[in-house]
Amino acid sequence: MKNFILHDPKLLTYGFLIIFFASYGQTFFIALFNDDIKNLYNLSDGQFGMVYALATTFSSLLLINFAKLIDFIDLRIYSFVVTIGLLLTCFGVYFLPENIFFLFIIIFALRFFGQGTMAHAGITSMTRYFGENKGKAISFGNLGGMLGVMFLPIIVVYLNKFFDFKQIWLLCSLSIILFLPVLYYTLSNQSDRQTKFQELNKKEEKIIWTTLQVIKNKKFLIYLPLTTSFSFIGTGLMFHQIFIFDQKGWTLDMLGTGFIFLGAFSIIGLLFGGPLIDLLNPKKAIVYLMLPIFIGILVLLSFKNFYFLIIYMSLYGLNLGISAPFTGSLWADLFGLESLGTVKALFHAIVVLASALSPVIFGYIIDWGFGISMISTICIIMIIISSLLPIIFDKNE
Repeated sequence: MKNFILHDPKLLTYGFLIIFFASYGQTFFIALFNDDIKNLYNLSDGQFGMVYALATTFSSLLLINFAKLIDFIDLRIYSFVVTIGLLLTCFGVYFLPENIFFLFIIIFALRFFGQGTMAHAGITSMTRYFGENKGKAISFGNLGGMLGVMFLPIIVVYLNKFFDFKQIWLLCSLSIILFLPVLYYTLSNQSDRQTKFQELNKKEEKIIWTTLQVIKNKKFLIYLPLTTSFSFIGTGLMFHQIFIFDQKGWTLDMLGTGFIFLGAFSIIGLLFGGPLIDLLNPKKAIVYLMLPIFIGILVLLSFKNFYFLIIYMSLYGLNLGISAPFTGSLWADLFGLESLGTVKALFHAIVVLASALSPVIFGYIIDWGFGISMISTICIIMIIISSLLPIIFDKNE
């Protein structure tokens, strides 16, 4: 482990921090302000879910072509462009007018720069430059995101006592300004890093995949439903967390406690998931990816006691933690490192699209008078079907 950390501590720091700040565009963070936004625009759960879905879908379509640029341009240029994009977006929330079109633009930019390009940059870099230790590197980078999940909701709940939601987003933009010089420092030796990477891969037979070739590839299609299921399910549950907690009789203080356990178990998932996937065959291990959240949804469906909230949030966090190293290693194993940016750009765009669909679908399920039972049933069916596909595929190979 010591040798792994000393291999490239600057890049590990880069991955950790850029994924942490990408939290500002993640659903768990935006959902903390759902009531403020719905009240400002007088929107229902389904209506706000629709705006969120359309903005996220648009960002996913743009992401396919934009995110693969990381294969062709300097990582420093790519990282600064997307980080400044998120900075300006957070600053824009402070001036959020009562115009639904402006809300659409803000949600689009948060999803595109935060969940999309910044998270993509961190994960792709961790996968590309750490060779056989890519699972550990992905876990280390995503530790930044997990700490964001763990502590940012608590910070927001505390800041709500002193500031309104627009002022909190202004503080977010100021924090990104502080990140910029650190970003410059961590990538100061990127030219040397890229040269070493190219030299190590010269002797290997390279297959350069285009986006269209990846889409047509049978392996990509068979593993895609499983690897995107958590994005759909997790985003939907997180986006409507206030509704779920109200239905269960849980309070916002309980929500804060739940996030502590969610964050803690996501870190446990990262710490064990990264080294574990480096030892296992990713194609064999991936079929167990959704097991924690499957059990968690059964708990959510069956119990109301506060202690089961802790179990549900812990299992959610565990699944969140293992997802990044498992899926990152899978795509590297299937398609190699040279075209990883292209493959991950397509995958990340589909992940973003999946995260766009569940808030609106779950939102209208809520508006139509259905509750947690219907949502849970949809999630359980999706997990079972997507987990069976790779098993059937392996048998047919």
